[in-house]
Amino acid sequence: MTNLDIDIFNMQWDVLVIGGGSAGMMAAGQAAERGAKVLLIEKNDSLGKKLLITGGGRCNVTNAEFDTRTLLAKFKESDKFLFSAFSQWSVKETINFFNIREMQTKIEAEKRVFPVSDKAQSVWDVLVKNLKKHNVTILSDSPVTNIKIYDDSKTIASVIVKGKKEIRAKSFILATGGKSRPETGSTGDGFVWLKNIGHTVVDSDAALVPLTTSDEWAKKLAGVSLNGVKISLLQNNVKQDSRIGKILFTHVGVSGPTILNMSKDASELLKYGEVIMEIDTLPAFDYGKLNTRLQELFKEHDKKKFKNSLGDLFIGIAGGTALAGALVGLSTIDPDLACNSITREQRLSLVKLLKHLPLHITGLLGVEKAIVTSGGVSLSEIDFKTMQSRIYKNLYLVGDILNIDRPSGGYSLQLCWTTGFVAGNNVEIPK
Repeated sequence: MTNLDIDIFNMQWDVLVIGGGSAGMMAAGQAAERGAKVLLIEKNDSLGKKLLITGGGRCNVTNAEFDTRTLLAKFKESDKFLFSAFSQWSVKETINFFNIREMQTKIEAEKRVFPVSDKAQSVWDVLVKNLKKHNVTILSDSPVTNIKIYDDSKTIASVIVKGKKEIRAKSFILATGGKSRPETGSTGDGFVWLKNIGHTVVDSDAALVPLTTSDEWAKKLAGVSLNGVKISLLQNNVKQDSRIGKILFTHVGVSGPTILNMSKDASELLKYGEVIMEIDTLPAFDYGKLNTRLQELFKEHDKKKFKNSLGDLFIGIAGGTALAGALVGLSTIDPDLACNSITREQRLSLVKLLKHLPLHITGLLGVEKAIVTSGGVSLSEIDFKTMQSRIYKNLYLVGDILNIDRPSGGYSLQLCWTTGFVAGNNVEIPK
């Protein structure tokens, strides 16, 4: 994708963007639209590798929370830093950006926004077309190995790419990402460079990541997902967190949006001892209503075997049949017992199991499986009105390289769109 008609190494660029992911492409496109001569450097052989696998390949573009303060509350203690950036570009602007470029969007559960095509490729196509429209030069398959600064000032001079070739620019936008999904190129390179030139970098760790469990019954449900269940984390029989959402069983544990958003809390709790995850399989029923429903069910199927009747409790619920099979095996009731022989004590024990189905959490899968990682550049060292470094006047920092925790649900990409736009829109361009 390199423009071979340009002598990249023997010219000084107005803006050099390092990292061709979501934030980098947004920043490069916006700077070029303002008339800057922009070079976008990507270490992989193509742009946006991580973007193409987000949301299971569907790409959760943003979250349709249009009240900026409510949206930023999801970023917890980072919200006070982000307001000035999000006041310039937020959810409405993101959706408009893609819509006016002929990519229609739709809103799904928990306000998650996806392309109507259900393909991340549609998002990629818009971004790359925008780069081409504004004549951004792209240098791919070119890992940056170092950043050079002028000896006599706090100013970036150039970058060194593989082959020890030097590229000079007047301004630099760093969009190299964190350490999640290293197979896509996110290996934390930017953190090393920034530490070397004096920026403070908080150590990176997995933030949104699947959990591992020790329960064999759960592993047999690999591939089964349950929507609308209540999921609680307990330690020493005390509830630490509780949310209603989706759980996906895997061959090693559990995943899904709600699990990812609880993973950081689970990680902290594991430092202090055993962590139990309890699933309320039918949160719409309280104990009394569920007991009554089971009485009705067993009366309807009085001569049926227990193992052949419980599935009716989950009719219309995706994954319900598989879950019912697991519950039969976990209950104290003989699977071959006729429903009319089930005792009151057995039925009440089943109610408790349905409301408190336990999973034993053993750990997290690690950074290589994380959707995003925590850690990054200290926010106090960045001017969020421009995304400019407070240490180097011609350096701008965007996207996952920032030390900002955020939940699953489109918030991570929105952070990339916002910070990328703000940097591209405010980077200094020669007159």
